[in-house]
Amino acid sequence: MKKEKEKGKAIDVSSPVSGEDSDDKQFPSFPSVRFSSRNASSKYDFVKVKVWLGDNADHYYVLSRFLLSRMLTVTKIPNHVAIKIALELKKLLIDNSLLDVSQSDLEANLFKLMGRRGYGEEYINRYKMMTTFHHQRVPLVILVCGTACVGKSTIATQLAQRLNLPNVLQTDMVYELLRTSTDAPLASTPVWARDFNSSEELITEFCRECRVVRKGLGGDLKKAMKDGKPIIIEGIHLDPSIYLVEDENKSPSAANAGNKEINPLSAELDDNTSINTESINVVSGDETNSDSKILSSEGVNDDLADAASSSTSPSNLIGSITELKDASPKELEIEKITISKEKSGTKPIIVPIVLKMAEFDHKALLEEWISSRTFTDKCPDQDHDKLIANLKTIQDYLCSFTSQGLTVVNVSATTFPQTLDWLHGYLLQCIEQGTSLGSHENATQVAAK
Repeated sequence: MKKEKEKGKAIDVSSPVSGEDSDDKQFPSFPSVRFSSRNASSKYDFVKVKVWLGDNADHYYVLSRFLLSRMLTVTKIPNHVAIKIALELKKLLIDNSLLDVSQSDLEANLFKLMGRRGYGEEYINRYKMMTTFHHQRVPLVILVCGTACVGKSTIATQLAQRLNLPNVLQTDMVYELLRTSTDAPLASTPVWARDFNSSEELITEFCRECRVVRKGLGGDLKKAMKDGKPIIIEGIHLDPSIYLVEDENKSPSAANAGNKEINPLSAELDDNTSINTESINVVSGDETNSDSKILSSEGVNDDLADAASSSTSPSNLIGSITELKDASPKELEIEKITISKEKSGTKPIIVPIVLKMAEFDHKALLEEWISSRTFTDKCPDQDHDKLIANLKTIQDYLCSFTSQGLTVVNVSATTFPQTLDWLHGYLLQCIEQGTSLGSHENATQVAAK
């Protein structure tokens, strides 16, 4: 045993551990526990490694193997490899009695381990970029739009897991809570299951319902913008025209350059691939108005948005949206949500995505879903062909915003993993460009001062 000083007090540091099979008696202060082969825990998890931050190392956090592995999966390192790298790093530090380490030394050792496993500069740069993204607290809003049976919920959940994003909101849940807990003008029957005289009438009603749902999301979006928290919103009640940011200086040629419908099998993202920044909606801070426009929202009143939920918890949402009962139809007029520069200095990244499926495959899935007991109990005696036609009308409307930066992604059951990988890489590039633009603007402001 040897003595080592830790922040003003002497502690005992055990001799280095040679491997997983070392005698547990080397750690007399730790409980003697036998782990089964199926348990992912390690005796190293009982040893605290403090990572010190700041120039003067005046505060620290305790290294978490789990959180580190989650951060590595964001860089597109497979989950099982990320877990091994995190454990190897913990072993390395403990075996060398490095129970107090600086953030820079931790990352230096981490990058060496990543390189040894074949995850070199590309992955290291992604790790640094995501670290900067979180430190800058850049607001990120990912919109996953589309009609029924295109995989919105699955895609949103998988992307949240891959990007380590904690907040996923479903518009279906918000719709039902608004409908049952407030006097919001929403029907129990889905908009695409009702009778309309024309496609224009259907889209008008669809857009109206989207504005009501947007009002219910106001609190979460404002909190995300103010606190710099990322959020994923998925569902059918997402009208791109409400959320897309209109750049007044965008030229027609630049807007057309953003048009794109992606087939992930034929589109690859690599170091030589660049994403047109017109398709990544980073709000400019140099607008003529004193406030920077965050989200263009039809039918949102600031007072009502403040009353909306500030949490993704259903119980909190119910408690807050009850204040919307006194809302009059007049308050559903077009209005812009603004957040002053003093409240949110970092420019948000807004990434709208529409999921689309081949017509034949989509129709087959819709017919199976419509024929299910769950749907027939809710909407009995409905003409299946008419329902599918209404859904196609809504899908065509959602896909009509490519000129404003919307990305349409073709989804297929046979190529779902490739689609997910493509979206993962695409969002990383969106975050990278948004973060670099924010860093450039901050450096410019500092230089100006």
